Amino acid sequence: MTDLTTHYLGLTLKNPIVAAASPLTKKIETAKKLDDAGVGAIVMYSLFEEQIIHESLELDHYLSRGANTFAEALSYLPEISSYNMGPGKYLDHLAAIKKSVSVPVIGSLNGVSKGGWTRYAHHMQEAGADAIELNLYYLPADPDLTANELENTYVELISDVRKSLSIPLSVKISPFTTALPNFAKRCAEAGANGMVLFNRFYQPDIDLENLEVVHSLSLSTSEELRLPLRWISILYGKVNIDLALTSGVHTATDVIKSMMVGAKAVMVASELLKNGYGRVPDMLATMTSWMEEHEYESVQQMQGSMSQQSVKEPAAYERNNYMQVLGTYRDLP
Repeated sequence: MTDLTTHYLGLTLKNPIVAAASPLTKKIETAKKLDDAGVGAIVMYSLFEEQIIHESLELDHYLSRGANTFAEALSYLPEISSYNMGPGKYLDHLAAIKKSVSVPVIGSLNGVSKGGWTRYAHHMQEAGADAIELNLYYLPADPDLTANELENTYVELISDVRKSLSIPLSVKISPFTTALPNFAKRCAEAGANGMVLFNRFYQPDIDLENLEVVHSLSLSTSEELRLPLRWISILYGKVNIDLALTSGVHTATDVIKSMMVGAKAVMVASELLKNGYGRVPDMLATMTSWMEEHEYESVQQMQGSMSQQSVKEPAAYERNNYMQVLGTYRDLP
């Protein structure tokens, strides 16, 4: 019998299809449907650094208002720094989902700066999360900020979060890293158990009639799979970290390719948002059939079989056979 089991972040998943952080986890009912559909794990929607800081500042404002008139008023309450401020509803919801599903639940924390908000990784652990995904979603727009300074900030943040946890920690990064293998190594050394490649920056558009910036959500396509495929293949076996692929997973073929380059799990969101929960059993069935036809007994047997260290032409990953590809171009009729 074909074994779809995979091991990601020290967790045993019944299959590599993981429901990525998305609005689908904002309701217990939809989380249950994901579980019933057969996903291997569920990633919660993100709790943002800004949400935590906003609520902390808001409470600070109301506690401090009028303190000059009634100086003793604040003495009835502990210092604001002792409060574990933030969206308590998120933690309650995480705990409720954990109790409602049979698969591992991964909490998602989105932020980039050091500070008290990082304590919420520990709060997620206390709420029942099996692991934490730290989403490093930041667009560096300051010309005076160097790549090394930004990476140092990320590494310090990972180290801080790691110190507060006893459960596995993964980091979700963007592809805009100067020397990705070295950065991945530094993340692992700082305490990250896994790395999710890659985050998608949602690109704004311009409304030419109203002369406004338009924010819209464009779902991914399978064409976007190539970038994380390439980098996971290069990183596989070089860095002691579990690799997960996100962006562009829509079919069983996409899942199989991801496993072959070395991914331990794939994160799926756009396909589920567009075509529903039924895609999960369809993808698993097609994947199983392909593996049986090609005599693969398990997912683990496939993992890394088409990584850079296993193929005859590793340059296909390093330079993408750039000149050869250009040489195949033919003029259009």
